[in-house]
Amino acid sequence: MPRQSPYVIDLTSGERQELARRAAQYTAPYRDVVRARIVLMAADGLQNKEIAARLSLPVQIVTKWRKRFYAQRLPGLDERPRTGRPSTKPATNGTAGT
Repeated sequence: MPRQSPYVIDLTSGERQELARRAAQYTAPYRDVVRARIVLMAADGLQNKEIAARLSLPVQIVTKWRKRFYAQRLPGLDERPRTGRPSTKPATNGTAGT
């Protein structure tokens, strides 16, 4: 018998609407669309392996976002600041040699 995730996702109607909106935005960053789709599929009762297969992702990624949504709800899907030293390279403006 396949192992069930301990992080069962139950969405409010507002959360479902927001996730559906994010998942349907074709101009949104790909990562935001994928995260929303992961949570929607999890809320529909799919297992992590099935979600990973449908979205062509590693199971670990699905597990990460399912767990983070379970713990933090919608704010958990947002990008977090990255650790480490900030970039020292100047931003390029697309002009070369002018």
